[in-house]
Amino acid sequence: MQHDRSGAVAQVHEEIVNLLRELMTGERPADGLPTFAQHSVLSYISRNPGCRATDISDAFGVHRSTVSRQLRQCVDSGWVHAEAGPVRQGHPLTLTVRGGDVLDDADRDRRAEVDARVRDWQTGDVAEFANLLHHFRSTSTPVRTNTETTGDDHSA
Repeated sequence: MQHDRSGAVAQVHEEIVNLLRELMTGERPADGLPTFAQHSVLSYISRNPGCRATDISDAFGVHRSTVSRQLRQCVDSGWVHAEAGPVRQGHPLTLTVRGGDVLDDADRDRRAEVDARVRDWQTGDVAEFANLLHHFRSTSTPVRTNTETTGDDHSA
């Protein structure tokens, strides 16, 4: 049986766009937990202590003002500490103890959400899904000339 590759690729794209939309605009997190965007920032800082807002902006492919908004909320919540440094270069960022705890709680909640979605799946299917996602993410992609996103799923 031959499958229509372009139709399958279009379906993959649609599912990814819908999943991202759901993650970005889904239910508000429980009180005291970060939004999806804040969770992403906290995770990045945890993996890259001492990074700067520009590093996050470059890594995520979003405008610096977007990162600044998320960082401001994380700093105001007591999750991130911005160390002293030249303003021009940006401030080195680290998680506070509270930030590490919040990140751990958020990771636990997100994993529980995934577990709930695949609860009725066979273990082999879950492992295959994980392998396919890893393969998809690790496959080389064409170089883009514009790395900043606009929120338009057609530019994704």
